[in-house]
Amino acid sequence: MQDAVKDFKAFILRGNVIDLAVGVAIGAAFTTVVKSFTDNLLTPILAIPGSKPDFSSLDFHIRHATFRYGAFINEIISFVLIAAAVFFFVVRPVNTLMARRKTEPAVMSTTRDCPYCLSSIPIAASRCAFCTADVGAA
Repeated sequence: MQDAVKDFKAFILRGNVIDLAVGVAIGAAFTTVVKSFTDNLLTPILAIPGSKPDFSSLDFHIRHATFRYGAFINEIISFVLIAAAVFFFVVRPVNTLMARRKTEPAVMSTTRDCPYCLSSIPIAASRCAFCTADVGAA
């Protein structure tokens, strides 16, 4: 029993589990922020050209079944607005920051393309080995 408790304690205290727990907690908090942003700031923009930003009252009936297609339209609009908000306000800025932080040294290529046959030849070559064209030294 002590071994099981010891193993469980080691499992819980591993970095991956803690990172995952923090990620889930931050994700849940971030979800409420993004949902509030889209519901309170982006969705009302839909009311500008139309009469209202809420389509949930739209439905139709066939016999005793009610098809609430307006609620489905609301969810599609909400999804698109949330995806756009996340992309433009999170993904793009993070990608830009990561590109600025990228410090990998540039790798020099040892080959170039022949301008005639587009084969890969050494940079120092003055003649293409494939088409025998005179390509001049680089």
